Amino acid sequence: MSRFFGFVFATCLLAIWTSTTVPAANPDWPKSLSLAVASPGGVSYDYGEALAKILTESLKIDVNPMPTQGPVHMVKLIESGGAQLGFITTGVALQGWNGTGDWTSGQRYRKMRALFPMYDQPFHFVTLRRSGITTVAEFNNRNVGTGPRAGTGGVYVPAMFAAIGISPKFGNGSFDTVGSDLLEGRYDALGITAGIPIPALQHVEAKEPVVFVSLTPEQIEAIRKAMPELTISQIGSGVYTSLDKAYPTVGLYIFAIGRDDLPDELVYQLVKAVFENQPRLVKATAAASDTLPQNVVKDTFLPFHPGAVRYYREIGIKIPDALVPTN
Repeated sequence: MSRFFGFVFATCLLAIWTSTTVPAANPDWPKSLSLAVASPGGVSYDYGEALAKILTESLKIDVNPMPTQGPVHMVKLIESGGAQLGFITTGVALQGWNGTGDWTSGQRYRKMRALFPMYDQPFHFVTLRRSGITTVAEFNNRNVGTGPRAGTGGVYVPAMFAAIGISPKFGNGSFDTVGSDLLEGRYDALGITAGIPIPALQHVEAKEPVVFVSLTPEQIEAIRKAMPELTISQIGSGVYTSLDKAYPTVGLYIFAIGRDDLPDELVYQLVKAVFENQPRLVKATAAASDTLPQNVVKDTFLPFHPGAVRYYREIGIKIPDALVPTN
């Protein structure tokens, strides 16, 4: 009998401890959230899967990753309510916010709010060694894969080549697909961008030697003159086995975004959970080493969600008044 009551007592203590240390989700929060991520084979996909697990555990609500065709698709999903969270490169975000990108047809996408910085996203121009291609100029009239059609590469790479007077024949597909197509000869080269290292590109170079083809300083200058939102970037030596020295290029920073109607407390707890669990993100992808509060300065135009503003102010990081929404 004493053993029975001891068991009951221990069970009650466990129930009390559990109920006081694992709080239920706020009843005013959504029951679940959809997180729009990039296509398989990209860093954003791996990052998104790890982030979804962290947020599901921390917020006590289901956060479900949703593969997409890239930032353009994500902006549209956030605007329509098809997703509540997503990832966006600053360039595509700027086009959407101002309605200037061809894909916007003049519509301004104003439901998105910045949450936290993720990582730099440099552009890669890559071919197989057996192709004999050594300069970007030799991409002219060649078949070049740019990744997902609605991704940053799909949007920017054609415009970049137009700015330097080179006319490849562009094709699209997931990162995994364009990587396979390069190996099988359907593409002569790739012009893609994602956080580094790109898993699909690692898979390519594991099967066959690749060459990173550099833009010339003059080409970089012409591209940035046409698209000033692009910044000087580089891929460090050793990031890919094919790189024995730093690879100079251009890039765009990528941020996590959320809908403007997400509860402030939810976003505050979300941002806090991200930075408290940043080492777990780094285990999923090395690109997350740039997921640091001080990198909020990489956003110069997109308003932050009030819940995110509260978090940054609490840890002593100032958000410019122009990026603090008034409603």
